[in-house]
Amino acid sequence: MNPYLEGFWDDVHTRLVGYIADALGMQLPSGLVACTEERVSVDESFEDGALYRPDVALVESWREGRAAIWSPESESALGGVATLPEIIRVDEFTERWIEIRTPHGRVITVIEVLSPTNKWVRTPGRSKYLRKQADYLSSQVNLVEIDLLRTGVPVLPLPAEWFEQPDTAPYHACVVRAAQPEKREVYPIPMRQRLPTLRIPLRPEDSDAILDLQPMIDRCYEMGGYWQGDYRADPVPPIAEDDRAWVDECLRAAGLR
Repeated sequence: MNPYLEGFWDDVHTRLVGYIADALGMQLPSGLVACTEERVSVDESFEDGALYRPDVALVESWREGRAAIWSPESESALGGVATLPEIIRVDEFTERWIEIRTPHGRVITVIEVLSPTNKWVRTPGRSKYLRKQADYLSSQVNLVEIDLLRTGVPVLPLPAEWFEQPDTAPYHACVVRAAQPEKREVYPIPMRQRLPTLRIPLRPEDSDAILDLQPMIDRCYEMGGYWQGDYRADPVPPIAEDDRAWVDECLRAAGLR
């Protein structure tokens, strides 16, 4: 995993969701389709300001693109003096995920690629995601969650002690099959190893689809032009010391540092 991609995650996430839908769409049996879904949300105020998206990106007069047409002495049709409003721009973020469903709309499998807003503590995005996750787990839907972010606190439906092991991997994927909701198929993802190939459950009568993450992450890096970034600084958030040495070696070999 390239830890620097976390700094471009909005764009990486959009690309990755599309690549996953395309890769699965080519494998699905008759009667199933892979679709990308999206919902636009508006962030509310967060704690620890700079770490999170602000709810207000810009506050300014409404004199933006056109002049006001009233004068202070003029009155509106309601008899009140027209008041100059302020325009407040809120920062929106788009939630995207993949659904595998029948042409009639029955959802079979949901694939979630986690975003920072899903993992930041004390934020609406995290609580909303956990509610959505709980809905999936209580329904007859297969759930696949892919967490390629080191930021935030884990939200995967696993015991807390799983993430507290000293040698735990920084990334994870988790699969919950609707037919076996009490079981978790967990893929620990070390930074210095090839990303795994996931087994994606479909209907009970179908064979699993195969999702190879590594070529998709590589494609994000290439198509997004992220190799043109500044790699002199360490990635954010900080990485473990042994991973840091490996990252430095990779960057020097590629001529990026």
